[in-house]
Amino acid sequence: MKKIVLVTYNPDLMCFGHVLLYALDFQKKGYEVKVVLEGGAVKLVSSFDNPDTPFSSLYEKVKQEGIIDCVCKACSEKLGSSKDARKQGLPLFGELMGHPSLEAYIEQGYQIITF
Repeated sequence: MKKIVLVTYNPDLMCFGHVLLYALDFQKKGYEVKVVLEGGAVKLVSSFDNPDTPFSSLYEKVKQEGIIDCVCKACSEKLGSSKDARKQGLPLFGELMGHPSLEAYIEQGYQIITF
């Protein structure tokens, strides 16, 4: 089975909507897929408290499927979204000086795609 991790740094909602679509498409086609929110993208977590936010139903589906692997601990604390991430049950990873380790995904056989 192919393994893909989609790492999104971009805080643009339209870009993130595409990440969600791609994640579900990969999963549907048999890939093991994970999404990592890093950099400015961590701010998007807070916007999904509002169900009227575009792509909120898609976001909920990806969350329910367990595809969101983590939110960057350092970035979410710096940008004020760590509380919302915890409230939504999203793990905060920070094994690399407060950030998720991309090498850990490569070590597990994942291909990394960044947005």
